[in-house]
Amino acid sequence: MARKAAEQIEMRQLAVTFIIILCIAFGLLLFLVMLDLPAPHVHLAVQVNEKLAESGVIHPVTAVLLNFRGYDTLLEVVVLFVALTAMLTQAKGRNLQHITTKPCSVPMQIEVLQWLTRVVVPLAIMVAGYLLWAGAYRAGGAFQAAAVLAAASVLLRLASMLHTTGLPGPASRIGLLAGLLFFFAVAAAGTITRQQGSLLQYPDDWAGLLILFIEAGLTFSLGLILARTFLTLADDDDTRGTER
Repeated sequence: MARKAAEQIEMRQLAVTFIIILCIAFGLLLFLVMLDLPAPHVHLAVQVNEKLAESGVIHPVTAVLLNFRGYDTLLEVVVLFVALTAMLTQAKGRNLQHITTKPCSVPMQIEVLQWLTRVVVPLAIMVAGYLLWAGAYRAGGAFQAAAVLAAASVLLRLASMLHTTGLPGPASRIGLLAGLLFFFAVAAAGTITRQQGSLLQYPDDWAGLLILFIEAGLTFSLGLILARTFLTLADDDDTRGTER
């Protein structure tokens, strides 16, 4: 019996070693292929800089994400929303309607955390606003600002200062969709008012303002989506703990 177990362990070790060698070989092959890639015929950085003045912003990353390749960003937001919807669908099956947050069992720790939260959350809102505004001319934008707001929501939840009821209510659902719907509205308006095939091609005079509005809506909705993802997982853990 012991000999058979030792043989199984040896076989597993050999299999792991083989997989590691295979992964290393594949990685080296990819590295060699990348070294042999031909020079690109299209210099995207040059093209972006040439069209940057028409984008409505002065930062190339923002110009690409929300103007030149705006539909890619639109689809990314759709993917996040669909992922959250799938999570909420599963959570509904676990009966999270009446789950509420429970206070921490250590009063001193929760007091310190709540004091820290009262200081950090207003600063996080200010930082999110700055990142949103700065996205037009330097690194920043809706996704970064939304991540900061979501982190603030997580801190509020951990400090038992944000109470949830499991699944979002009607107002929260509207907030989750607001940024995405506005993004769709701008895309549709551009297609209707301009020539065929002009999805998310803004009028030159309105490009900067529309991008700012889109990013503001996305900041709000993405912040809710990211925060709601954490809260759903937290409520799910609470439910499993209660079942146990």
